[in-house]
Amino acid sequence: MKRFSYVAYILLVLCLCLAPSLSQATRIKDIARLEGVRDNQLVGYGLVVGLNGTGDSQSTQFTVQSLVSMMERLGVSVDRRQVRVDNVAAVMVTAQLPPFAKAGGTIDVLVSSIGDADSLLGGTLLMTPLNGPDGSVYAVAQGPLVVGALAFGGKAATVQKNHPTVGRIPGGALVEREVPLALGAGDILTYRIQNPDFTTISRMSRSINQRFGEGVAAAVDGGSVRVRLPASYSGRLIEFIAAMEELSVTPDTVARVVINEKTGTIVMGDNVRIQRVAVSHGNLNLVISESAQVSQPGPFSEGETVVVPQTGIEVLEEQGNLVVVEPGVSLGDIARALNAIGATPRDLIAIFQAIKASGSLHAELVIL
Repeated sequence: MKRFSYVAYILLVLCLCLAPSLSQATRIKDIARLEGVRDNQLVGYGLVVGLNGTGDSQSTQFTVQSLVSMMERLGVSVDRRQVRVDNVAAVMVTAQLPPFAKAGGTIDVLVSSIGDADSLLGGTLLMTPLNGPDGSVYAVAQGPLVVGALAFGGKAATVQKNHPTVGRIPGGALVEREVPLALGAGDILTYRIQNPDFTTISRMSRSINQRFGEGVAAAVDGGSVRVRLPASYSGRLIEFIAAMEELSVTPDTVARVVINEKTGTIVMGDNVRIQRVAVSHGNLNLVISESAQVSQPGPFSEGETVVVPQTGIEVLEEQGNLVVVEPGVSLGDIARALNAIGATPRDLIAIFQAIKASGSLHAELVIL
């Protein structure tokens, strides 16, 4: 019984040691894409009608021209000078045509105002052809918009929530043309990983060969791997792709610190390492205030009342603390060391830039 408990303890320790590596494994379908299988962008120009006086103004000439042309195509003769477009807005319609989309299927479209309309709320998009990069029409969009925003107001004040000049039509475009795709020509498939890396592509190739046999997969470069259809899966290409994309691979990444100076956001990878360095950071606050003092002349002095500007300047510099960061520390150690000196996210940006300039930060510094 005692021996059984000892073996169980050893197995538990091994499971705990292996758990982090297993938790970082990712399916091939989440890190790589089959070459040729991708979305295609579509774009079109159209008109949104039915607006409640929030459409384009009379100065938007292309809206007037488009409305007149459309009415003439429908057999209605109109005087261009009499046309009012308060209830009409010119828009650009965009959509993503997914792979394997078939004729008769529907896709979502995004409708964006290009004139000076105030809101697209309550509008309906008229039939709009959506073209691909080759100029061919792949889908046709039409339908009522879902805006999810509002904007009201008068001449002195307005109230606005969200973005009222952009809307969506879920399933608003009907696919008319399919994109031809030759999948697995010659029983050869090429996969491209999203973040090219020699270590990741080598692990992916090794995982496929271990599952389906040696020689099935071969890395071409740091971003792609060529896969040959095994003889055991002959005539079952889709079944082979499904089984292969379920394999788990642990991707490797370059140590990187990403900083967004606009929002003060800092993201650090787990592989970020730093050499021994001492950090001292003191905040300098400079406050400048402007005021005015009125100087009145004395009685019967025939002087003039003047305004004398007054400027006050206050400088406050906090005491800087010196912190020594030991070499080879991890992400958590870096965060704890910098928090010890009370550094805010914006302070951390300046500190990381200074550490990188000193050559002590072993990671790529990305400024957004």
